[in-house]
Amino acid sequence: MNPVLALISLVFAPLLIASTAPAQEGATVTVTVTDLRNSKGIVRACMTADEATFPRCRGVPGAYGATAQAREGSVTFTFSGVKPGQYAIALLHDENSNGKADRALGMMPKEGFGFSRDAKVRMGPPRFSDAAIDIGAQDRNLTIRMRYML
Repeated sequence: MNPVLALISLVFAPLLIASTAPAQEGATVTVTVTDLRNSKGIVRACMTADEATFPRCRGVPGAYGATAQAREGSVTFTFSGVKPGQYAIALLHDENSNGKADRALGMMPKEGFGFSRDAKVRMGPPRFSDAAIDIGAQDRNLTIRMRYML
C-alpha cells in the first residue's frame, strides 16, 4: 500500500467509524423536581407508559426508574433514549429510604409525592390519563412540584 494512502487511512478511519456509529435513539426527558422540604432520604422517579400499573415501576417492562439523593429545594432526573409515546411520571420523596410510600392511618401519605402535569390526588393516586404527557422525538424538560400532606 502506498505510504501516503496508509497515513490518510490511519487519520480518517477513526473519523469514519465515529461518524457511522448509531446515534442514541429516543428523546432525553429531563425532570426537575421542586419544593423538596428537606434533604432526608432519596427521591424516586418512575416514568411509565403502562396505564394498568401506574404509578408503579418495579418489574414493569419498558418503565424508566431513577433515584437521586434528596436535597432541600430541587433535584433533577434525566431519562435517556425514551421512545415516543404517552407516559406518566410519579415521584416519591422516600425520606426514610425504605423503598415504599409510608402512610399515616393507612391512607394519608407521610412522605412527599408528585405527578406529571401536576395531576391531582384525591382518594389515591391520579389516573394515568390525568398525568399523561406525550413524548416525541424531541427532548423534553418538565418541572414537577413535590407535595406533602403531613
